[in-house]
Amino acid sequence: MNTSWQRHYDAYLFDLDGTLIDTVPDLSRALNACLGHAGLTPVDESLARHWVGHGARVMIREALAHHRANGDPEVLFPVFLAHYEANIAGHSTPYPSVIDTLEALKQRGARLAVVTNKLEGLSRLLLAELELEGYFDLIVGGDTASAPKPDAAPVRLCLEHLGVAAADALFVGDSETDVNAARAAGTPVVCVRDGYNQGRDVNDLQPDGVIDLFEELLLTR
Repeated sequence: MNTSWQRHYDAYLFDLDGTLIDTVPDLSRALNACLGHAGLTPVDESLARHWVGHGARVMIREALAHHRANGDPEVLFPVFLAHYEANIAGHSTPYPSVIDTLEALKQRGARLAVVTNKLEGLSRLLLAELELEGYFDLIVGGDTASAPKPDAAPVRLCLEHLGVAAADALFVGDSETDVNAARAAGTPVVCVRDGYNQGRDVNDLQPDGVIDLFEELLLTR
């Protein structure tokens, strides 16, 4: 196992959905609100869990394909967005040991940021509802930088704002999108094993490390 990434960093950049917070329960309910609006039956949360990770429009498209139904994700997207915004933290929860790990990293003096493809406004709302927003020096959403992940722009914007060199920041994510964005920006990257990667083994993405428990971020060689 590669442990070269296990050291202190000046900054830690976190993906949001599937990394810090399990948001599928609320995303799934918003998806089913869309389907109900289209006269279709709900889908099980286990299916939504495989579709999440590339944005709501992809989730809607996958659900329509599952039902073999014609429909325009762009038409249903506002229904999804309205339901999700109104119920954004009803059933979403931080993953085990996330809060304790963030506390420990802050005590070390590290700068913490969120770099997500979720809209910045929704990201701030979710973090505020779960009382997590205060841990982060910066929140970069999918509409904050000139392009979303896997482009390097959100990561570079974050590094510039924090005043941290790429080599001195660790990106923590769960998907190919995160790994590619981190690589493009020159930051080391680790993945949580059981995030939102459409069932693909994150080891296949060849990150610098894979963690099973969030507190592994506190380990040093």
